[in-house]
Amino acid sequence: MAGAEERRTAGELRVGVLAYPGCFASEVFGVPDLLTMAGHVAGPDGPGYRVTVVSPRRRVVASGGASLDVRPLGEVDVLVVPGFELRLGADLDARLAGLGPETAAVRAQAAAGRAVVSLCVGAFLLGAAGLLDGRRATTSWLHAGALAARHPEADVRPEHLVVTDRGVTTTAAFGAMYDFALELIRHHSGPRVARTTARLALVDDARTSQTPYVDPALLPQPGSEFSQRVMRHLDQNLAARYDLAALAAAFGVSTRTLLRRFSAETGRTPLAHLQAARVRRARHLLETTDRTVAAVAAQVGYRDPGTFAALFARHTGHRPGAYRTAFRRRDATAD
Repeated sequence: MAGAEERRTAGELRVGVLAYPGCFASEVFGVPDLLTMAGHVAGPDGPGYRVTVVSPRRRVVASGGASLDVRPLGEVDVLVVPGFELRLGADLDARLAGLGPETAAVRAQAAAGRAVVSLCVGAFLLGAAGLLDGRRATTSWLHAGALAARHPEADVRPEHLVVTDRGVTTTAAFGAMYDFALELIRHHSGPRVARTTARLALVDDARTSQTPYVDPALLPQPGSEFSQRVMRHLDQNLAARYDLAALAAAFGVSTRTLLRRFSAETGRTPLAHLQAARVRRARHLLETTDRTVAAVAAQVGYRDPGTFAALFARHTGHRPGAYRTAFRRRDATAD
């Protein structure tokens, strides 16, 4: 890769990818590889890309023990910050504390008025650099709650794939690096080059949300013993008509007490939990069975398929039929 200090050609976009210990190696090279393809598609007379893997360190070992060839951070137009392995409950403070040089580099890039981009949980590094406060942002849906809790002044949009706010771009999980790269190509090289590059790379260039990919079963479950028991009851009676008074009576409390305690412990209402659980079950049925949309709706408690379809679309971003087309498991057996 050409160094950032070399002479810049006309129309060339200089992109630096910030490598650091433990970063995902595939995210270091995923964006550069797609930009390389876009350069070939654009041809010798089209606007090109010069990509450099940079670091404030002399040596960097990425995920999987991959040793990266890095260069000092020179002048670039866009600095891309890849993500890293982040498990639920991990000591994020300790992880970020070891990335002081990278945090300073990100902060300096933004202070110079240059674009900064994070991939996946690289958003936490941008947050440590103070770039998320007062801005809209996104990250992996699995860690969006943690990002919002850590940076309450940020407007975290967990449904979005790519969010750009005043020179700072954040993306959703892993594969969203390609959504960002295509957006960059579209802006720099035009829609034809972006579209052709997506076709060559077999990358979906029509995605608009990460919501359809969310698996609520992987998210930490909020609430204490009381709300957990209420949620289990609702989950076990998905098709039953929602009756708040009967639900409260089943737990020996008033409706007012039920709503107050459940909301205080989970941040939502029992009905909102039930709707989400119904959608989760419907997603499974649409992915794994040939049942009609009306039959799926009835199985999760909706007599009116239209009402069900509207709720499903609000939760997933897809109508039921479109969701089945996109996410059908061809090797699945009927459940």
